[in-house]
Amino acid sequence: MDFELTEDQHAFADTARAFAQAELAPHAAEWDRGQVFPREAIARAGELGFCGLYAPESAGGLALPRLDATLVFEELAAVDPSTTAFITIHNMATWMLGTWATDEVRAEWGEPLTSGQKLASYCLTEPGAGSDAASLKTRAELVGNEYVINGAKAFISGAGSTDVLVLMARTGDAQSGASGISAFAVPADLPGISYGKKEEKMGWNSQPTRVISFDNVRIPARNLLGREGEGFKIAMKGLDGGRINIATCSVGAAQGALTQAQRYMQERKQFGKPIASFQALQFKLADMATELVAARQMVRLAASKLDAGARDASTYCAMAKRFATDAGFMVCNEALQLHGGYGYIREYPLERLMRDARVHQILEGTNEIMRVIIARRMLEGDAPNAIR
Repeated sequence: MDFELTEDQHAFADTARAFAQAELAPHAAEWDRGQVFPREAIARAGELGFCGLYAPESAGGLALPRLDATLVFEELAAVDPSTTAFITIHNMATWMLGTWATDEVRAEWGEPLTSGQKLASYCLTEPGAGSDAASLKTRAELVGNEYVINGAKAFISGAGSTDVLVLMARTGDAQSGASGISAFAVPADLPGISYGKKEEKMGWNSQPTRVISFDNVRIPARNLLGREGEGFKIAMKGLDGGRINIATCSVGAAQGALTQAQRYMQERKQFGKPIASFQALQFKLADMATELVAARQMVRLAASKLDAGARDASTYCAMAKRFATDAGFMVCNEALQLHGGYGYIREYPLERLMRDARVHQILEGTNEIMRVIIARRMLEGDAPNAIR
């Protein structure tokens, strides 16, 4: 197994690092304080292909492996996890539309999305359907050549500021469960769509989060993604990649925090010498680095599994998401501790990195649900060979 990156992969990472330093680093704290959604910066990321990294070429995307995409997302998240997380969600929704949309819908939305000129939100969660996504109640009724949508979605990233919604809605009866869910591409400004207040959040303040309500919203039947009843399967395929993306954002945030801590330990003096000379703090730094490297390798393994179409890819995506988001938050927290009181004030980026990383343990399936997915896989009939 070769753990070394190729020349092209190093080039992707270098480009992302330079973009993050030039376009995100000078403004990330300001966006966080002012709760500003940086559409112009995201559009500039789109000029480099960062808004369609793994979307198919037929939609204008780069069709990169998920492993390569993690390299870009990690570098961006080391500076601004909040904005990067939205870019990953946009990538996921764009990939779903580019993969399952009709030719007509793909032609309309593909290149505007992959270029970053238009943005997408992913709409699965509802006020009463979080971890149990198959219980969603938003309905789409086929009436002639149109679907009529009624219901509501909650905690939607980018809501009110994006252009298209990749929406999961029930087309079967209430008893049909996951098999009665379908996926749709819904223009975000249609009559009957309304947006709730922008949620006040602990972190992720550079991207708006709102409830979206649908009141007799009409879309052409051609806006169905895939076939009726395939929506839940499409949503879960999207979430496999989404979990890797969020795990990568945690790795990036942790790397950013660790880099800050290394620098600070060399500069800060107590008792007449740099705090880097104290063995207790050296041990803390060593543990942080070890956890970070372990998380990074698990994320890259899961991405490789997904790229290879491995049967157990979903399990590895769940493991990577669980481990990397827990480890990433721990590293951010320890880096803040190493800064002492300075880590707690906004002059330093530690408190922002920690706040942004905290929600990663909740979204794209809570880490408790990740444990359920992993355990179920291990307890299947081929349990001895379930995890290798």
